[in-house]
Amino acid sequence: MNNRNQVERIKKMYPAGTRIELLSTMDDQQGVEKGTKGTVILVDDIGTIHMKWDNGRGLGLIPEEDNFKVLSRPQEEIKESEEHSKEQSQGMGGMSL
Repeated sequence: MNNRNQVERIKKMYPAGTRIELLSTMDDQQGVEKGTKGTVILVDDIGTIHMKWDNGRGLGLIPEEDNFKVLSRPQEEIKESEEHSKEQSQGMGGMSL
């Protein structure tokens, strides 16, 4: 069981929209295989990371038990989108329409 500080840390580390790849899990009965990617929906009050997996399955991650890696976080996606927009506008002579 996580204490409140641990749960808050988990919520900050894995905000909604974070993309994760599963490396291994203690509960492989749910049909989410190694290498499956998904998006964080929310972190609940006991620190379970609820996911929407790309294969349509549901399986919450427990940070102390399951092994996974972060692919991207929401602010990284926004930054990449902004950089892409800048590149497109520069490709049009630097003028914005």
